[in-house]
Amino acid sequence: MSDFLSRFRHFDWVLVTSMVPLVSAGLITFTSFGTDSYFFSRQIIWIVIATAIFIISAFIDWRFLRNSNVVAVLYITTLLILFALFLTGSIFRGAQSWFSVGLFAVQPIDIAKIVLVITLAKYFSRRHIEISYFRHIVVSGIYCLCLLLLVLAQPDFGSGVIVFLIWFGIVVVSGISPKHLGLVFGLGLLTFVVLWMLVFRPYQKDRVLTFLDPERDIRGSGYNAFQSVVAVGAGGLYGKGVGYGTQSRLSYLPEYETDFVFAAFAEEWGFIGVLLLFSFLGIVIWRVLANAIRGSTNFELFFGVGVAIILMAHLTINVGMNIGILPVTGVTMPFMSYGGSHLVAEFLGLGMLVGMRRYSKAAHSEVTNQELLGPA
Repeated sequence: MSDFLSRFRHFDWVLVTSMVPLVSAGLITFTSFGTDSYFFSRQIIWIVIATAIFIISAFIDWRFLRNSNVVAVLYITTLLILFALFLTGSIFRGAQSWFSVGLFAVQPIDIAKIVLVITLAKYFSRRHIEISYFRHIVVSGIYCLCLLLLVLAQPDFGSGVIVFLIWFGIVVVSGISPKHLGLVFGLGLLTFVVLWMLVFRPYQKDRVLTFLDPERDIRGSGYNAFQSVVAVGAGGLYGKGVGYGTQSRLSYLPEYETDFVFAAFAEEWGFIGVLLLFSFLGIVIWRVLANAIRGSTNFELFFGVGVAIILMAHLTINVGMNIGILPVTGVTMPFMSYGGSHLVAEFLGLGMLVGMRRYSKAAHSEVTNQELLGPA
């Protein structure tokens, strides 16, 4: 028994306890609008599954991911699964992004983000000292591009943005030169123009145009964004109280369990509640980065940075579209939005990071030199 309990010593309990109020905030928001507990009960199931995955991941020795062959199999398998969506995937809100599994639906792109982080962490853990060579930016960009094209073809613009930000963030941390950074921005702008002309569907273009001019179609594509902004503003300093959010309670605010859960929360809890919410999210991201920095090798460092980028990107984009400064893209709020795929991916990434703490101080200098210089 004592041996079993000793295994929990490597847990980051600050991280774990900070996740609890975030998940609870989502559940409270689901159940505060009436007696229907459909979303609440299903979310409880996903939380139990995600927690089990977190605990299991925290006890796995993840050093096998430093093996190039293992990472290659993971990456190729992920591409094949995303490709399989076009053959057997279900269409929801215009995007073929889901696999229907019994009573539940699974969105593989959430796990694919973790796999991309693993792939890039492995690549740059040995090559980041050569980041000045533009070919490494190109090669890593190809890894990102293959996945990005499959995501945009669904089409899932929101997840596509996250995939790009994962690659861009890890490249920046690796030490990209200002000249190459400018080139990347130029290529990004060119890519956006091509996507706008050849890839984006009419409803996606409409979202961007509505973002630039919110009152352009306030009864159509701009309705959700407008009601979300109203809900956030209606919360005031202290909020209207749990269960008293009129925008969402009276069904003015659609999809308050998923895309607009932040707006529903802000209306009921107000500015003070939002500050508390951001504080817990900030602690989670701080602990992720702190664990990344103390990683035994550069692989753990880049992996932790990638997980932090995923969380920050989801947070920034979701809050941005809820307060009307970013277009509505269907990006979930970390820990709070209804759905199991993103919860499982978040808990998996954090569980892996906690698992890496067990050997974070072991032979740091020796293993790092081996990754950087390779065999003598």
